[in-house]
Amino acid sequence: MDAIVAVYADWGIGARGTQPLVIPADRRRFRALTMGAAVIVGRRTLDDFPGGRPLPGRENLVLTRQNITIDGAQVVHSPAEAVAAAARYDRCFVIGGDSVFRQMFPHLTRVYVTKIDAAPHSDVFFPDLDADPAWRCVSAEPRAEHDGVGYQFCVYEKVKE
Repeated sequence: MDAIVAVYADWGIGARGTQPLVIPADRRRFRALTMGAAVIVGRRTLDDFPGGRPLPGRENLVLTRQNITIDGAQVVHSPAEAVAAAARYDRCFVIGGDSVFRQMFPHLTRVYVTKIDAAPHSDVFFPDLDADPAWRCVSAEPRAEHDGVGYQFCVYEKVKE
């Protein structure tokens, strides 16, 4: 299972339920990679999407403890249920937020990371894959810049045991 995430220089991913700094090229990459795939998302992160609605063109699996229904999405209540639901699809991305990343982290084998050369205040963080010997960066595109802020697209894979 894959994940896709934008991280700041301190591996922060957001504050108060949203991203304080957004890179348009990262949003385009996210759309291109996830289109046609299943995505696993938390309910609070879903609320931050445009209109609070599931992402179009993707099978949305919403991981929540709440007993709710969401039009255009399948609700799952545990990581095991999310893994079972995701198994029906050729491709699946964990897209956040923080608690969903933490719960699904043991199931990940690849992470698409956008590293943003800034460190706005974050109150949630993604694990630092550079400091984790269980992960290695397998590709890194050349650094680019948007409005004076550098960024780089990287792909990490879990080291085979």
